[in-house]
Amino acid sequence: MKTALTIAGSDPTGGAGIQADIKVFSLFGVYGLSAVAALTSQNTYEVNAILKVDGEFLEKQLNTLVSDIRPDAVKTGMLFSIEAVKAAAKIIKGYELENLVIDPVTISSTGANLMEDGALDILKEELFPLAKVITPNIYEAAAISGVNIENEKDIERAAMKLKQFGPETVIITGGHFDNVGKRRAGGRKTMELVYNGKNVNIIGGEKIKGEYHGTGCAFSAAITACLAKGMTVVEAVKKTKKFMNTAIKNAHTIGKGMRLLDV
Repeated sequence: MKTALTIAGSDPTGGAGIQADIKVFSLFGVYGLSAVAALTSQNTYEVNAILKVDGEFLEKQLNTLVSDIRPDAVKTGMLFSIEAVKAAAKIIKGYELENLVIDPVTISSTGANLMEDGALDILKEELFPLAKVITPNIYEAAAISGVNIENEKDIERAAMKLKQFGPETVIITGGHFDNVGKRRAGGRKTMELVYNGKNVNIIGGEKIKGEYHGTGCAFSAAITACLAKGMTVVEAVKKTKKFMNTAIKNAHTIGKGMRLLDV
């Protein structure tokens, strides 16, 4: 059986973080492994506390796990601290783990800062060059690349900037596109831009009205599962788009804030 490892934060709602990742892996027929990089106190409308996991302990989690079970793909989500980024990079390099997907989580869907000062710089320096795929949303792509995104051409420019940090492929997710700059078709369209240094592929879709928790986590987890099963990146994006559309359409309203995906 194929396996995938998530290195991320814990979300008590199960709508994001390692809980969501493992559920997504399972739906794709991939066995989920996990290492916790941070603990959060959150619900569907706020993150009110974060407790980082000691870097040495995260490294021990990963070393103990990977020395026994070598994952077919790996994703990182909320790493939060500089120590966590360095621990993840050390293990990924040391074991030469493949099919690394980086979801550069910097801010939550409810607006909380999910990365301490300096951690993003280390993420770009040490993990981006190891990645098969990075999956920033438009806000993250703008913040990391320094490109002010107002239209589709800006998204392409941001992808090209991000590619310079060393990942094999950049996927900029467009679920939030209608909140940035100009609107496409009245804000009813979404797009994922896939750039591998040579070709730009744009995969469009219809935006579903509403606010949803954990979309970035679910998207990157689905890409990871597809890569674990041997799909190409473009194949993975197309399959993930269909999966996300269904998960959002069937989302659950069980809290007072954002809806939780059906995963």
